[in-house]
Amino acid sequence: MSPAAQATTVRRRAAQQRAAARRRRAFLGFALLGLVIGGIALLAPLFRTAVRDFSTLPLAHADEIRLQAREKNLDPALIAGVIYAESKFVDQTSSAGALGLMQLMPETAQFIAQRSGGTAFTIEDLSTPRVNIAYGSWYLRYLLDHYDGDEVRALAAYNGGMGNVNEWIAAADARGEPFSEADIPFGETRAYVDRVRDARRDYAQTYPTELGIR
Repeated sequence: MSPAAQATTVRRRAAQQRAAARRRRAFLGFALLGLVIGGIALLAPLFRTAVRDFSTLPLAHADEIRLQAREKNLDPALIAGVIYAESKFVDQTSSAGALGLMQLMPETAQFIAQRSGGTAFTIEDLSTPRVNIAYGSWYLRYLLDHYDGDEVRALAAYNGGMGNVNEWIAAADARGEPFSEADIPFGETRAYVDRVRDARRDYAQTYPTELGIR
Protein backbone atom coordinates (compact mmCIF):
# COMPACT_ATOMS: atom_id res chain seq x y z
CA MET A 1 0.00 0.00 0.00
CA SER A 2 1.35 3.36 -0.98
CA PRO A 3 2.05 6.01 1.68
CA ALA A 4 -0.84 8.09 0.34
CA ALA A 5 -3.26 5.15 0.65
CA GLN A 6 -2.02 4.41 4.14
CA ALA A 7 -2.60 8.01 5.17
CA THR A 8 -6.12 7.90 3.73
CA THR A 9 -6.84 4.71 5.65
CA VAL A 10 -5.56 6.24 8.88
CA ARG A 11 -7.71 9.36 8.40
CA ARG A 12 -10.78 7.22 7.62
CA ARG A 13 -10.30 5.11 10.76
CA ALA A 14 -9.78 8.23 12.88
CA ALA A 15 -12.96 9.73 11.48
CA GLN A 16 -14.86 6.52 12.21
CA GLN A 17 -13.54 6.47 15.78
CA ARG A 18 -14.57 10.10 16.30
CA ALA A 19 -18.04 9.38 14.93
CA ALA A 20 -18.38 6.35 17.19
CA ALA A 21 -17.28 8.43 20.17
CA ARG A 22 -19.87 11.08 19.30
CA ARG A 23 -22.58 8.40 19.09
CA ARG A 24 -21.56 7.00 22.49
CA ARG A 25 -21.64 10.46 24.05
CA ALA A 26 -25.03 11.18 22.54
CA PHE A 27 -26.38 7.86 23.79
CA LEU A 28 -25.05 8.49 27.27
CA GLY A 29 -26.48 12.01 27.22
CA PHE A 30 -29.95 10.78 26.27
CA ALA A 31 -29.76 8.04 28.90
CA LEU A 32 -28.75 10.56 31.58
CA LEU A 33 -31.54 12.91 30.49
CA GLY A 34 -34.02 10.03 30.77
CA LEU A 35 -32.82 9.26 34.29
CA VAL A 36 -33.13 12.92 35.28
CA ILE A 37 -36.66 13.19 33.88
CA GLY A 38 -37.66 9.93 35.54
CA GLY A 39 -36.21 11.08 38.84
CA ILE A 40 -38.04 14.40 38.63
CA ALA A 41 -41.32 12.60 37.92
CA LEU A 42 -40.81 10.34 40.95
CA LEU A 43 -39.71 13.11 43.29
CA ALA A 44 -42.14 15.81 42.16
CA PRO A 45 -44.97 14.74 44.52
CA LEU A 46 -42.55 14.62 47.45
CA PHE A 47 -41.13 18.01 46.48
CA ARG A 48 -44.59 19.57 46.25
CA THR A 49 -45.50 18.12 49.65
CA ALA A 50 -42.28 19.44 51.19
CA VAL A 51 -42.80 22.89 49.71
CA ARG A 52 -46.37 22.95 50.94
CA ASP A 53 -45.44 21.77 54.41
CA PHE A 54 -42.80 24.48 54.76
CA SER A 55 -44.84 27.17 53.05
CA THR A 56 -46.80 29.93 54.73
CA LEU A 57 -49.90 27.72 54.66
CA PRO A 58 -49.17 24.99 57.21
CA LEU A 59 -51.61 22.27 58.21
CA ALA A 60 -51.58 19.92 61.18
CA HIS A 61 -54.17 17.85 63.08
CA ALA A 62 -56.28 17.45 59.94
CA ASP A 63 -58.03 14.41 61.41
CA GLU A 64 -59.24 16.42 64.40
CA ILE A 65 -60.29 19.33 62.20
CA ARG A 66 -62.37 16.99 60.02
CA LEU A 67 -63.92 15.40 63.11
CA GLN A 68 -64.89 18.71 64.67
CA ALA A 69 -66.20 20.01 61.35
CA ARG A 70 -68.55 17.02 61.11
CA GLU A 71 -69.66 17.20 64.73
CA LYS A 72 -70.19 20.98 64.74
CA ASN A 73 -71.49 21.27 61.16
CA LEU A 74 -68.67 23.59 60.18
CA ASP A 75 -66.58 24.01 57.07
CA PRO A 76 -63.22 22.36 57.90
CA ALA A 77 -61.47 25.03 55.85
CA LEU A 78 -63.02 27.65 58.12
CA ILE A 79 -61.63 25.93 61.21
CA ALA A 80 -58.22 25.71 59.53
CA GLY A 81 -58.49 29.38 58.57
CA VAL A 82 -59.19 30.41 62.16
CA ILE A 83 -56.27 28.34 63.43
CA TYR A 84 -54.00 29.89 60.82
CA ALA A 85 -55.11 33.42 61.68
CA GLU A 86 -54.77 32.76 65.41
CA SER A 87 -51.54 30.79 65.67
CA LYS A 88 -50.39 29.52 62.26
CA PHE A 89 -50.70 26.04 63.81
CA VAL A 90 -48.12 26.77 66.50
CA ASP A 91 -49.21 25.88 70.04
CA GLN A 92 -48.48 29.07 71.95
CA THR A 93 -49.71 31.54 74.54
CA SER A 94 -50.30 35.12 73.46
CA SER A 95 -49.23 38.19 75.41
CA ALA A 96 -52.91 38.63 76.36
CA GLY A 97 -53.05 35.09 77.76
CA ALA A 98 -54.90 33.36 74.88
CA LEU A 99 -53.95 29.71 74.74
CA GLY A 100 -53.21 27.07 72.14
CA LEU A 101 -53.85 26.63 68.44
CA MET A 102 -57.18 28.48 68.45
CA GLN A 103 -56.01 31.06 71.00
CA LEU A 104 -58.78 30.73 73.57
CA MET A 105 -58.87 32.98 76.60
CA PRO A 106 -59.20 31.03 79.89
CA GLU A 107 -62.55 32.66 80.73
CA THR A 108 -63.88 31.80 77.27
CA ALA A 109 -62.73 28.21 77.70
CA GLN A 110 -64.47 28.01 81.07
CA PHE A 111 -67.67 29.32 79.46
CA ILE A 112 -67.38 26.67 76.75
CA ALA A 113 -66.77 23.95 79.32
CA GLN A 114 -69.88 24.95 81.27
CA ARG A 115 -72.08 25.14 78.19
CA SER A 116 -70.74 21.96 76.58
CA GLY A 117 -70.65 19.79 79.69
CA GLY A 118 -66.89 19.67 80.11
CA THR A 119 -67.02 18.98 83.84
CA ALA A 120 -63.49 17.56 83.98
CA PHE A 121 -61.95 20.41 81.97
CA THR A 122 -58.93 22.30 83.27
CA ILE A 123 -57.18 25.25 81.66
CA GLU A 124 -54.10 23.09 81.17
CA ASP A 125 -56.15 20.94 78.76
CA LEU A 126 -56.00 23.76 76.20
CA SER A 127 -52.40 22.78 75.49
CA THR A 128 -53.75 19.52 74.04
CA PRO A 129 -54.49 20.13 70.34
CA ARG A 130 -57.51 17.81 70.39
CA VAL A 131 -59.15 19.73 73.24
CA ASN A 132 -58.16 23.12 71.91
CA ILE A 133 -59.58 22.46 68.45
CA ALA A 134 -62.74 20.94 69.94
CA TYR A 135 -63.33 23.97 72.18
CA GLY A 136 -62.43 26.51 69.51
CA SER A 137 -64.76 24.79 67.03
CA TRP A 138 -67.57 24.70 69.61
CA TYR A 139 -67.15 28.42 70.19
CA LEU A 140 -67.09 29.15 66.46
CA ARG A 141 -70.33 27.20 66.01
CA TYR A 142 -71.84 29.02 69.00
CA LEU A 143 -70.99 32.43 67.51
CA LEU A 144 -72.35 31.53 64.09
CA ASP A 145 -75.61 30.37 65.67
CA HIS A 146 -75.81 33.47 67.85
CA TYR A 147 -75.41 35.75 64.83
CA ASP A 148 -77.75 33.75 62.59
CA GLY A 149 -74.96 32.39 60.44
CA ASP A 150 -73.40 35.79 59.73
CA GLU A 151 -69.75 34.90 59.28
CA VAL A 152 -68.42 38.45 59.52
CA ARG A 153 -70.14 39.02 62.87
CA ALA A 154 -69.06 35.62 64.21
CA LEU A 155 -65.42 36.09 63.24
CA ALA A 156 -65.39 39.65 64.55
CA ALA A 157 -66.72 38.34 67.87
CA TYR A 158 -64.13 35.55 67.95
CA ASN A 159 -61.42 38.20 67.73
CA GLY A 160 -62.94 41.31 69.29
CA GLY A 161 -65.45 39.87 71.75
CA MET A 162 -69.22 39.49 71.63
CA GLY A 163 -69.81 42.58 73.77
CA ASN A 164 -68.04 44.82 71.27
CA VAL A 165 -69.76 43.27 68.26
CA ASN A 166 -73.17 43.65 69.89
CA GLU A 167 -72.44 47.35 70.46
CA TRP A 168 -71.36 47.81 66.84
CA ILE A 169 -74.50 46.08 65.60
CA ALA A 170 -76.67 48.25 67.88
CA ALA A 171 -74.96 51.39 66.55
CA ALA A 172 -75.65 50.34 62.98
CA ASP A 173 -79.25 49.54 63.87
CA ALA A 174 -79.62 53.01 65.45
CA ARG A 175 -78.54 54.55 62.17
CA GLY A 176 -81.03 52.39 60.33
CA GLU A 177 -78.25 50.65 58.43
CA PRO A 178 -77.33 46.96 58.15
CA PHE A 179 -74.15 46.01 59.98
CA SER A 180 -71.19 45.30 57.71
CA GLU A 181 -67.47 44.77 58.04
CA ALA A 182 -66.98 48.50 57.52
CA ASP A 183 -68.74 49.07 60.85
CA ILE A 184 -65.95 47.32 62.77
CA PRO A 185 -63.94 50.17 64.34
CA PHE A 186 -61.00 47.99 65.36
CA GLY A 187 -58.51 47.80 62.50
CA GLU A 188 -57.04 44.63 63.97
CA THR A 189 -60.44 42.93 63.98
CA ARG A 190 -61.26 44.00 60.42
CA ALA A 191 -57.91 42.64 59.28
CA TYR A 192 -58.55 39.44 61.24
CA VAL A 193 -61.90 38.83 59.50
CA ASP A 194 -60.25 39.28 56.10
CA ARG A 195 -57.32 37.07 57.07
CA VAL A 196 -59.55 34.20 58.18
CA ARG A 197 -61.72 34.38 55.07
CA ASP A 198 -58.69 34.48 52.78
CA ALA A 199 -57.10 31.57 54.64
CA ARG A 200 -60.36 29.61 54.43
CA ARG A 201 -60.32 29.97 50.64
CA ASP A 202 -56.64 29.01 50.42
CA TYR A 203 -57.05 25.95 52.66
CA ALA A 204 -60.01 24.74 50.62
CA GLN A 205 -57.95 25.04 47.45
CA THR A 206 -54.67 23.67 48.82
CA TYR A 207 -55.83 20.87 51.15
CA PRO A 208 -59.19 19.58 49.85
CA THR A 209 -58.26 15.93 50.39
CA GLU A 210 -56.70 16.38 53.82
CA LEU A 211 -59.70 18.40 55.03
CA GLY A 212 -62.26 16.09 53.47
CA ILE A 213 -63.68 18.78 51.20
CA ARG A 214 -65.58 17.38 48.21
